[in-house]
Amino acid sequence: MRSRLHVTVDGAADAPVLLLGGSLGTTGAMWAPQVPALAERFRVLRYDHLGHGRSALPAGPYTVDLLGREVLRLLDDLDVPVVHYAGLSLGGMVGMWLAAHAPERVRRLALLCTSASLGPAQGWRDRAAKVRAGGVGTVADVVVARWFTPDFAATQPSVVARYRVALNATPAAGYAACCEAIARMDLRGDLHAIAAPTLVLAGADDPATPVEHAHAIVERIPRARLTVLDRAAHLANVEQPEQVTRLLLEHFDEEQGEA
Repeated sequence: MRSRLHVTVDGAADAPVLLLGGSLGTTGAMWAPQVPALAERFRVLRYDHLGHGRSALPAGPYTVDLLGREVLRLLDDLDVPVVHYAGLSLGGMVGMWLAAHAPERVRRLALLCTSASLGPAQGWRDRAAKVRAGGVGTVADVVVARWFTPDFAATQPSVVARYRVALNATPAAGYAACCEAIARMDLRGDLHAIAAPTLVLAGADDPATPVEHAHAIVERIPRARLTVLDRAAHLANVEQPEQVTRLLLEHFDEEQGEA
């Protein structure tokens, strides 16, 4: 079975591969602030989750296991045996699953604004039901308010508007199915199996995945380290693009010093 994921590729074909997974309600375009610098060093692959963007929209139920296996199929289709991986929010959840269940495929791992268990589950099921009934626009105000700090929203309204457009373009069925995957998810028991050197980034002002979720991840992953980003909510890579890009480059380039 071939992968059902859409992927965008930047960078030299012979460079080390860096795979990027985005947040719920976004596409690979979420990583636009990082791509120019990352593509100078890496072959950057940005994928859309199932039910998002130009990826397939299969019937549910979805699980993080399903989302992760789709990524493995994508790598097989592209003949890519091993990658560095960076994921934000839902992308980070998939990254933890990959690094725990297919450790030979993940060389180094970066987890941004994410959680290994993000309850309460009923809240996610309620959000899924609301979106199925009325579309993603019914939750857009609440979601976007969590993505960006009030100061950033006030000073960068065009950026916020662009990400709102992407959120509203997400198919309701795909968004809802991924909400239900998060409701079912508990990766805490898997984290000890992650061998990849791991960088965890948290937004100091992130109401969606508060800093304590990052601490819980770091406590369970061997060799993980945490950086908390000031003046950043959930989409920290958008709100603090230069700092996030620098930290990712430093983390993934560390392998050169280990060789």
